Amino acid sequence: MPQLPLSTVFYLSLATVLWAGNAIAGRVLVGSISPITLSAVRWGLAALMLLPLGWRVLKPSSALWQNKGRFLVLGLLGVGSYNVLLYLALQTSTAINVTLIGASMPIWMLFIGAVFYKVKPTLLQLVGAVVSLIGVTVVLTRGEPTSLLSMQVVKGDLLIMLATILWAFYSWMISRPGKSTERQWPWAEFLMAQVLIGFMWTMLFEGAEIATGHAFIQLNYWTGALIIFVAIGPSLIAYRCWGLGVNGAGPTVAAFFANLIPLFTALLSAAILGDPPQLFHGLAFALIVVGILVSSTAKRSS
Repeated sequence: MPQLPLSTVFYLSLATVLWAGNAIAGRVLVGSISPITLSAVRWGLAALMLLPLGWRVLKPSSALWQNKGRFLVLGLLGVGSYNVLLYLALQTSTAINVTLIGASMPIWMLFIGAVFYKVKPTLLQLVGAVVSLIGVTVVLTRGEPTSLLSMQVVKGDLLIMLATILWAFYSWMISRPGKSTERQWPWAEFLMAQVLIGFMWTMLFEGAEIATGHAFIQLNYWTGALIIFVAIGPSLIAYRCWGLGVNGAGPTVAAFFANLIPLFTALLSAAILGDPPQLFHGLAFALIVVGILVSSTAKRSS
């Protein structure tokens, strides 16, 4: 029975912890900085910090220019549009709605793999998706599934749904290099290509936010610290770990780890608020892990 290397498990788990922190930070920053401005500042800082390591990708002889069309799409899907849509969704949607809809990622990953990459999902992957989704639902409803009946669809729900679908496409793309030499790129250069192009896309969106008079920022020590955190942790470290994890496990299995995000979000929120974890957190964690284990026993999609 195939098993995931511990290093792959670590990379994917760390990425989800950092993205859980990103969701909390994004929600806390509502009212202090406009959503697209937050995304633009985040990725601008990330590009500056990565520049000393990845600057060679900008040289005329770099393989980036042989793959420029591919990286225009990667930057749009993984850095540009996904993060803008996430921060926009947090303006109007509740945390439970955003994370529950985002937990549909394994379903979209299986669907996109089957339709666009001719990778048929296995029965175990389908079973794992259902079990893992049940675990996420337990977290989000705090062990009371009847609360789902009172949910209302708002604009933010539709935005996070679109973001989730785009991220599924992004994950499939990074699992299949455009040129045979792309896997041999230094990691900083590969990430720099995505971050810089994603930042350019974000600046286009930021231009629209400025033109409509919705851009604003109120800086203080607290907001500054949160912005630096999202520029380093959920950006550089998490994206690097996700890329390593996807290459090690395949996009379909990696998507199941994304269901850990709402669980880690709940635990981090509980820690910040001083509330101890509840029994339903343990039940949810068990269900999500079972979903990951079941899905990872299937032959890797490659």
